Amino acid sequence: MASTTYATYEDVQARMNKTLTSSEQALCNTLLGDAAVMIDNYNSKASADAKKIVSCRMVIRAMSVDDTIPYGSIQGTMTAGNYSQTFQMPSNGSVGELYLSKTDKDLLGGHGNSIGSYSPVQELAPQPVIPVIDEGN
Repeated sequence: MASTTYATYEDVQARMNKTLTSSEQALCNTLLGDAAVMIDNYNSKASADAKKIVSCRMVIRAMSVDDTIPYGSIQGTMTAGNYSQTFQMPSNGSVGELYLSKTDKDLLGGHGNSIGSYSPVQELAPQPVIPVIDEGN
């Protein structure tokens, strides 16, 4: 776990507009430490403000899971008599888990794991010679 965090449980609590119980505060602090590791892994050079906002967003997503929804569900239906409720979780299936959303990644800047390639052998290939035309003569 990270030795530092970028937000406090009070920051999360203020954004949730809810008073956290002591057990929720302990969980929140643990998740904030985990979030800091994930943020630093993505872009440790991001601004302090961005790290704080993203930390709070990640923890709020993880702590906002309702106990009536099965952990890890992608979709489902609950039925009681003539009534039914259908729900679908985020397409990435990250229910109750810490993750960086696209918006979080944009806030943090950097490029994380960009797709691309580089071959060190490429430098060994002969470079084309471009003739210099002197128009002064």
